[in-house]
Amino acid sequence: MELVKRVSRMMAPLLLRKGLGLILLLLAVSAVSFMLIHFSPIDPVQAYVGADMMKVSAEQREIIMQYWGLNEPPLKQYWNWLGAVASGDMGTSMIYRRPVLEVIGERFAASLALMGTAWVLSGIIGFVSGVLAAMNRNTWIDRLIRWYCYTLSSTPTFWIGLLFMLVFAVWLGWLPVGLAVPAGVTSDDVNLLDRIRHMLLPALTLSVTGVAAIALHTREKLIDVINQDYWTFARARGERGFQIFWRHGLRNVALPAITLQFASFSELFGGAVLAEQVFSYPGLGHAAVEAGLRGDVPLLLGIVLFSSVFVYSGNAMADMSYRLIDPRMKEGGKS
Repeated sequence: MELVKRVSRMMAPLLLRKGLGLILLLLAVSAVSFMLIHFSPIDPVQAYVGADMMKVSAEQREIIMQYWGLNEPPLKQYWNWLGAVASGDMGTSMIYRRPVLEVIGERFAASLALMGTAWVLSGIIGFVSGVLAAMNRNTWIDRLIRWYCYTLSSTPTFWIGLLFMLVFAVWLGWLPVGLAVPAGVTSDDVNLLDRIRHMLLPALTLSVTGVAAIALHTREKLIDVINQDYWTFARARGERGFQIFWRHGLRNVALPAITLQFASFSELFGGAVLAEQVFSYPGLGHAAVEAGLRGDVPLLLGIVLFSSVFVYSGNAMADMSYRLIDPRMKEGGKS
């Protein structure tokens, strides 16, 4: 009980500061996004109507603009939208004709399984690879892992996705080409195994591209530890292999790795957008691209806010986990 109270006292100022920072961030991001959308060359009415735009009269166009509030000055549009968001209403999607929150919730549920799987796999594989490379420095294992990381760091996510699709779906036929469920099958007939099979390729794409940063970072941190005097003294006492890493290396490299892993939420979300486009996976990233191309302002702004909260939460969790794991971390202090 005392531990819980101590943790609460330590986290309360941090949570308050992070909450205020999140509010300011959302205001800034929403204002900049709204301005960029306003100056975008995409005509929201034409994107809304589609191929039948030539059949729409000037009066009908005015009615559509009035219905969606597009005839108002930009500043008033933003103020009206901001007031609606403050009351919990993010508007209605122009593409799906459904509430924005409902569309985001449905699409994020699909993306969460994809990004969560990729996040865990990339973190574990990257950390283990970095440890192996550092513990076997300048050997063929180290060179192989570094070659793998440098190659993936310079490879676009969509190219990796296309390559995996060509090999595993087209040539070998082991996995489906895309989508989240089999085509032509009702939702009642889709089982968990079908969903996992359709998620494997996009999750694998995100995983292998996310390994490089955590592996190289962990390798450099562990090499710094190996060069310390206490590591040399431990080796002189006869400690080797996993024993010496567990006693003297794990704690020193785990904290930076955790921070980097949580801070990778932005890259994970950006990679998910590309992976979902390649595999036609109906997640939040796919919805963001559709909203941008078809001028769905309410949905696009809603996704921008949601992604900002997602990335900011990852950074906040990194800070909190750092302080929970290492009690020596104090506000304004040095580790």
